[in-house]
Amino acid sequence: MNMIDYQKGSVVSKELIKKEKGTVTLFAFDKGQGLSEHTAPFDALVYLIDGKAEIAIAGKVNSVKAGEVVIMPANKPHSLKAVERFKMLLVMIKA
Repeated sequence: MNMIDYQKGSVVSKELIKKEKGTVTLFAFDKGQGLSEHTAPFDALVYLIDGKAEIAIAGKVNSVKAGEVVIMPANKPHSLKAVERFKMLLVMIKA
């Protein structure tokens, strides 16, 4: 997917859809980058487009690779870390 490029030492995001009932955002994480533990008030679906990541949900670490999907339930603490650089599509459902 060429809609977003990797940047050395960075996390890059591009919002593709922003509606009242949900959003779709494309992310590119350089190796070693991530998002610290946080919660969200809505369920979210993560689809890995490229690379490998560790996604921790409520303390359980999930190793995820290109082509795989993870559901992050609302109000559960979660974090992401790039084992190798990766791209993901984040679909957040607000309804």
